[in-house]
Formats: sequence, structure tokens, C-alpha cells
Amino acid sequence: MERPAWAPRSIDISVPSVSRMYDFYLGGSHNFEVDREAARRALEFMPGLPKIMQANRAFMRRAVRFAVAEGVTQFLDIGSGIPTFGNVHEVAQGAHPGARVVYVDHDPVAVAHSEAVLRGNDDADVVAADLRKPREILSNPQVERLIDLNRPVALLLVAILHFVEDTDDPYGAVAELRDALAPGSLLILTHASYEGIPLPQERAEGTVDVYKNIRNPLIMRSREEIARFFEGYDMVEPGLVPMPTWRPDTAPEDEDPYAFSGFAGVGRAA
Repeated sequence: MERPAWAPRSIDISVPSVSRMYDFYLGGSHNFEVDREAARRALEFMPGLPKIMQANRAFMRRAVRFAVAEGVTQFLDIGSGIPTFGNVHEVAQGAHPGARVVYVDHDPVAVAHSEAVLRGNDDADVVAADLRKPREILSNPQVERLIDLNRPVALLLVAILHFVEDTDDPYGAVAELRDALAPGSLLILTHASYEGIPLPQERAEGTVDVYKNIRNPLIMRSREEIARFFEGYDMVEPGLVPMPTWRPDTAPEDEDPYAFSGFAGVGRAA
């Protein structure tokens, strides 16, 4: 198996990675055959996965523009993945030059590629850390350099919490991050769910099994369970909704049916 020049030496390229599979779904080139194989198996059950990823990205961009319009110009994107076109720093700094962005991911490929993309951008950085350890993120010197926790921050948890099992206490991690942020901060979140997938649940479970088999379980939560992540936040209109219906730029009825899988929302810290 050839190791491409961009692949950090420390990584095992025989094990699939969630962020590299996501990169493959979006048409990126920072993935290995092992990632493509797993992704193709998942696509056999749920051929609309790329549409779901695209809907996630489109919602993220609208939410970032919304944050800037609300005067929030600091962004902490946890589980940021491998950078693709229209990333948070491009959208935020395009709308507000000087907006500050810190990406956080625990995938070494995502971190290495982000470092390359951000070279020379003094207002953006990437940190290798894990959502399950919020304190390590908040006390990281790169985070402290760019993010002033005394001012509102937009915290992005886009398509990440469904990879955190209940035994790892995702609700506790999100609450710990919330408590560290200033009033007026925003939580921008998407999460997978069986609700809205245009397939029988048994068929969608085939995709969930693929992730379980690569030891990256995909945790499908109900709308009610996802809403619990917003405890301590006031929901921004229109609330917790399918991704294409959150402040859309184009008519939601023109969207692919798969785009309505799962939920998206923005909350404002009181």
C-alpha cells in the first residue's frame, strides 16, 4: 500500500477513518483505499450519503454567515475534519476580515491538511484534540491565542456528536463547553438520525453497521435526544429542523430527499 506524501508517518493506513470517508463522499482526495472501501459499503445501503454531507456543509456555511451577521466573529469548530471548499475560515473571513477560527480534530490527516491550508493565515489555526476532553481544548495555547472566551464564540459541532457514544458522555462534554463560553455565544450543531432518511430503518441500519465494523460507531439519536444538547441555550428560529429548512437560501423542495436526514439547529447562550 503506497503512502502518499501528505499522509503523516504516524497513521495506520490500513484502518478506515471517519473523516477520510467523509472526504471521499465529498469528492476529496485525502483518503486511502481502505476508506473508500468502507465508504462504498456504506453507500450500498444509503446511496444518498454524499447528499447528506453536502447538506451539512451548506447548513454550516449559512450558520457561519448568520453568526457574523449577529456580531459573533470567533469560531471554534470541533470535529472539523479534512478541509474542503467553503470551510469555516473562508466563509467567516470572507464575511468579516479578521474573524478568528480554530479547528479541532483528532484525525492526524485532518490536522496535517488543515495546517497546510491555513499556512500564512494568522487568524486561523488547527489543534489536535478530542471533543471528549473539553478542558484540553479550552486550555490549549493555540485556542487561547485566538479565542477570547470573555466574548461570544460560535461553537460548531457539525456531524461530530453522532460519533460519540453515550458511555463517553457527549452531553457532559457539550455542557462543559457551554459553561466556558460567554453569554451570546452560539452553538451550531448537526446530528444524524433515522428520522428523515428516505429509506426503511432496517436498510439504513446497514450503513450504521458498516461504521460499527470499523470501530467508529454511528449513534443515531432521536430529535428529542438531539434537542438535549441545546440545554442552556435559546433556540434561534426556526429551531431544530432538517438541514435544508434552516434559514434556506434556495427552495427546500428543490433539495434531494436525502438532504432531510437528521437535524440541524443553532442555539444562543443566555
